[in-house]
Amino acid sequence: MITQQMKLEVAANNLSNANTIGYKKDRVFEQDLIQAKLNLLNEEGIVETKDLPVATYTDFAFGAFEQTNNPLDLAIENKNAFFLVEDEEGNQFLTRAGNFTLSRDGSISAKDGKVLIGDTGRLNLLREFTVENASIQNTIASNIKVTERGEVYLNEALIGRIQLVEVDNPETLEKVSGIYFKPRTETRQRFLSFEETVIRQGWIENSNVDPIGEMVSLIDLQRMFDIGAKIIQVNDNTLDQSIRLGRFV
Repeated sequence: MITQQMKLEVAANNLSNANTIGYKKDRVFEQDLIQAKLNLLNEEGIVETKDLPVATYTDFAFGAFEQTNNPLDLAIENKNAFFLVEDEEGNQFLTRAGNFTLSRDGSISAKDGKVLIGDTGRLNLLREFTVENASIQNTIASNIKVTERGEVYLNEALIGRIQLVEVDNPETLEKVSGIYFKPRTETRQRFLSFEETVIRQGWIENSNVDPIGEMVSLIDLQRMFDIGAKIIQVNDNTLDQSIRLGRFV
């Protein structure tokens, strides 16, 4: 039941993020049979009645690329590469979500305010100015050019270069929210060089969730969960009857 409930929750969360740019779907898997059998035995070797050990993992397969022609929409062609962003407290995260915007202080930022990091720090187009007017923001953004190698230009002046991070073993990353990841101790990561960077301006990478597939999975899991709940209820009723009968023996 615990396994089915976890699968149900994961499928529901995937479905809710089917339209989240850069989202990577999660999956549930049961550990190998030998390890499961070992975990199902206590020290005396008596089988315990518990669910098989399960865990979740993130599927880092590409999402579909979509052309938007928005100059601040960016997609990474490198398979295991990520944008590096930073919050107000200086915490850094990895993400594939490239739907950036121009903040009021001139920074290239994610929708939640995390700032895109370049090879020399935070990417800021207007270090000496504050953008108060939305129309001015749009005008500035329309004059931004990002090359395939990640160089950022404003009115043909080089502002900096987007610093991508490549992770050799992305399965070790910790998902801290829907689109953000943090490396663990065992994560092997490095900065991509100029020649290795491949970025598409005016494109986004959509979620890699298949909505129809997740919906079918969700319906099947819900049906199995309901059947399991009924079986448990029947077993409980049978146990109660056995206990009552035992009192008269």
